[in-house]
Amino acid sequence: MTTPEITIATPADRDAVVGSLVAAFVKDPILRCLFPDEQTYPRYAATFFGHLFDKRVHQSSIWTIGGGASVAIWEPPAGSPTGSPEGGLAAHYPADVLARVQSYDDAVHAALPTFPFWYLGVLGTHPDSAGRGWGRAVMRAGLARAAAEGLPAILETSNPGNVELYRRAGWEVAGFLSEPVPTWIMQQPPR
Repeated sequence: MTTPEITIATPADRDAVVGSLVAAFVKDPILRCLFPDEQTYPRYAATFFGHLFDKRVHQSSIWTIGGGASVAIWEPPAGSPTGSPEGGLAAHYPADVLARVQSYDDAVHAALPTFPFWYLGVLGTHPDSAGRGWGRAVMRAGLARAAAEGLPAILETSNPGNVELYRRAGWEVAGFLSEPVPTWIMQQPPR
């Protein structure tokens, strides 16, 4: 079986990318902390991922494979990692949800380095396409771009099982947040 081509997302990929991420993160500790209600999770998570997609799609820093089945949303070093959700999300979330999103964003942002880096904000694969290595493939596309610029890459994960997966892909734990859920900040040095 051949691996499908990795492409840079365009606005036309939005629905497929958002749908894959909502499905991929349904059990993710931080997404469930932010959006704990089963009834509102799909809508709130779609808004969240759609917001991240919209902010980055014109930066040519979202890599997809399999028609959006696996996606890596990267933030180039010129921007602000994760960004403030207030403007784009305030109209879509009640105050308590917005406060949780903003609090997590602030905590992560404060833990990130001050030097330039590429930020892997989201890496996810639709469960129907899991186990094919596509997540690693789209991650490598962003890592190659960071390496071409001589910059490190940074990510955070609140899923303890992902820490070892990322270590096997060359990432190292660079920091840890205990609140609102345990979250590891990981770095991959420039190659």
